[in-house]
Amino acid sequence: MTKLKLHKSTIDQLYELKKSKRVVLEGNILKIIDTDSDAVLKQYVDEAIEDGKAKQRQRLEITRQIQTQNKELIEAQEENERIQEQLRQTLLQVDSARHKALNDLDVLQKRTQFQLINLIVKISLIIIIGVGVTTTVLYMVALFADRDTQIIGSTWSNMFGILLTNAFSIIGTIMGVKYASEKPAK
Repeated sequence: MTKLKLHKSTIDQLYELKKSKRVVLEGNILKIIDTDSDAVLKQYVDEAIEDGKAKQRQRLEITRQIQTQNKELIEAQEENERIQEQLRQTLLQVDSARHKALNDLDVLQKRTQFQLINLIVKISLIIIIGVGVTTTVLYMVALFADRDTQIIGSTWSNMFGILLTNAFSIIGTIMGVKYASEKPAK
């Protein structure tokens, strides 16, 4: 293989570049420069080869670090995706449980309201029937006792009218409260 012979001015320029700008030759060209005739050029080439090897090792180390970091980032991304999927599943379960709890609460409230309405209606009916029976018994006693029943008769008639009106009023109020407390359909 033929060696490349450099002129003295070229060698001086190479040294000047190395001193002023820290720029040296790199790569395979260093292998073919004839350094036999100039000891300073041999030192320059040897240092350039060592610098090239050091830079190569440094680049290789940086490449390894980047590959390691990329691997860690990929693993972290996969872990994030797994955690996000778990969160989605958990959110779906929580939303389902919330809907079920709201439905159970609604059923419980309606059952409690229904029981309360039943109790109010029963007590109202007992009072209405009790007053009606009492008034009817008094009216019948007055009839059998051969007493004047004109006042008791009109009172009895008015009492039944009032009792019926109040009964319908109570039922209407209960039904109004029941429908007003229901949630509108979505």
